[in-house]
Amino acid sequence: MKPHRIRHQFHLNADLSRKLDALATEPGRTKSAVLEAAILAWIERRGANELDERFAVRLNRLSRQLDRVERDQKIILESLALFIRQTLQRDAHLPDPDPAARARGRERFEAFIEQVGRKLAQGRSEISPSEDLPS
Repeated sequence: MKPHRIRHQFHLNADLSRKLDALATEPGRTKSAVLEAAILAWIERRGANELDERFAVRLNRLSRQLDRVERDQKIILESLALFIRQTLQRDAHLPDPDPAARARGRERFEAFIEQVGRKLAQGRSEISPSEDLPS
């Protein structure tokens, strides 16, 4: 027994009608079968793809922004952890700053920044207490 089918009447523009005729020229393929397959495919993908099409650009942009935030957060966390470790490992009390003390402070800061950069380049997020720190 054939499934119950309902007749529909609709209008197509001339170009689309010619394309439908061309698709229905293969043996065993009717215009109704082509239209039924096309409508079914459109309905099935509509729900899933409609949201993707509407929000894909926005979601991709948000994803890139979150990636940048995560990267920046890792840099900040690594810098803070290294700074705290270095500060706790050495005596922070210096006599009144003189040019030599200020120069030494600049050297220590540059060594700190280099070490943070090295750890980030290696992809490391933990600081091991056994590492040598600049004095």
